[in-house]
Parts: sequence; C-alpha cells; structure tokens
Amino acid sequence: MRVHVVGNVCVDTTFRLDRFPRPGETLSASEHGDGLGGKGANQAVAAARTGADVRFHAAIGNDAAGAWISEQLRRDLDASHLTMLALPSDRSTILVDVRGENLIVTGASCAAAFDPVADGGFIRSVEHGDILMMQGNLGADVTAACLRAGCDAGAVTIFNPSPLVASRAPSLSAVGLAIVNAGEAEQLTGASDPAAATRELIRRGADTAIVTLGAGGCLVADGEGRIDRFAAPSVAVLDTSGAGDVFCGCLAGCLAGGMDLATAVRIAVRAAAISVGRAGTLESCPDRREMKILMETTEAETA
Repeated sequence: MRVHVVGNVCVDTTFRLDRFPRPGETLSASEHGDGLGGKGANQAVAAARTGADVRFHAAIGNDAAGAWISEQLRRDLDASHLTMLALPSDRSTILVDVRGENLIVTGASCAAAFDPVADGGFIRSVEHGDILMMQGNLGADVTAACLRAGCDAGAVTIFNPSPLVASRAPSLSAVGLAIVNAGEAEQLTGASDPAAATRELIRRGADTAIVTLGAGGCLVADGEGRIDRFAAPSVAVLDTSGAGDVFCGCLAGCLAGGMDLATAVRIAVRAAAISVGRAGTLESCPDRREMKILMETTEAETA
C-alpha cells in the first residue's frame, strides 16, 4: 500500500519573537532561519518517517530555491514526482511568539498553478487500496478532481482542508476521512461543539471525521454515529506550527502500515505532542528512529 500526498512545498522562513508586532511596528527576532515547509511536504515527510512508501506530488519553481527544496526532500522520500514550473518557488514567513502561537504568510504561485490531473501521470500512479492525502493549498477544482480520481481508483482518500477558505467550503463527497481542527470544524459546519461538527462532516459526505483539539487530543466519528475521544499527553508547548501536519502524515503512514484507525490515531496524537515541544515546522517532526519507538510502544500498549 502506497501513500500519495498531493499538495504544496515551500521554503519556510521562521522568526521567533517575544510577541507579534503591531501594525506598522518593526521588532527584532531572537532567532530566524530557513527550513522546508508547506503542508503537503510536512505531511509527506511525516508519513515517510513511519516507514510508509510515499509518493509526493507537488510543484517547485525552476530556481535555486526549487533545487534546495528537492535536495531537502530526498533526505526522507522519493522526490522524483515533483513538477518544475517556470515560476518562483513558494515561500512562507512564519512568526512564532513565546507562547508557541504562530502567524503565517505564504506566497504560493506554484501551488496555485499546479494541476497533477492534467497530464494523467498522477491518476495512473494511484492503485486500488492506496492512500491519497490532500490539503487545502491547491485550487479547489484541482483538489476536487484529485480526490474524485483517487476515490474512483479505489484509494482511501484523506482530506485535511487547511488552509480553509470560508467562502469556498470543500465537497466531502469523495472523502473517506476528513481531518480538521476545532476552528475549521466550526467554520465548515457552523457547529461550535466539536462532537456536533464531526457528525455534520459525516452528514456532508465523509465516511469518517476527525476533529483535532490541540492539548485536548481529538474526536473521531464514524458513519454509524459513534464518537471516540483520544487524549493527548501533557507537554510544554514551544511551537505549534506543523503539529497538525505531523498528525495527518503520521496517521496516513500508520494506516498504510496496516494499523487499525484507533491505534493510528493514538500514535498520531503522540507524535503531534512531541512536535509542539520543539521549534520549527518540519524540523519538529519525530525522526524515523523516534517514530519507530513510538509506534512499537503504542502498539504494545494496545495489544
């Protein structure tokens, strides 16, 4: 079983500050640096670190940043499915305060122009039983077409519609598993109660829905009306950026490894908890050794 992640990749420039600047104000950062980012890349690498066979489909620019992105990705996965466009590679600027909260601004010309369905290569690569995971960074029509193609091919489709455009609610008709945080769940469904939101996501077409609750863990609802809560370990929070992507990627990788959903969710929650105690987005994701120990420990607990 292979995991196909279709999404975006960019260069993240992170600035660490005591507080966020006010309009018109300039602040000096205590630290700053570049790293690999983009929700698609974050989720693909997290999935690969579980040991899953991952194909990452994304667009990069024909510039030095694109070459650097490709080089960084090769440390964790096969980067041969990247599409090079005559555009600048995507970039994000991330501000992180002392509480671990973040503000992000992204330039995403490559993601906006990327259409993996157009040349047919992506569709031909998806096989029955594979996992297809997508986010909200690509065009709405492209995302819908990819999910439908994956569903028609017999793949398990996972959709994390983030970043969410409130005025353009995504269709869930071709979604096997929808994953959103509490704020996104309320935006999508109008329900402030996470449990009610999970039920509404299923009513709108998802087979299974997960609402992540940060330190509160997550809720998982299925089509039979059952809702389970999974607790998160208590940790000191340094930086929350990327935690949701660690959760999604780890979950997909564990499912690809043959785990049941409950075990995969427990591992994903714990992996995300590790990430919020570290600085950076992708840099905070547990490495392969840590992920292996986490997976083995959690499986032993549930055996």
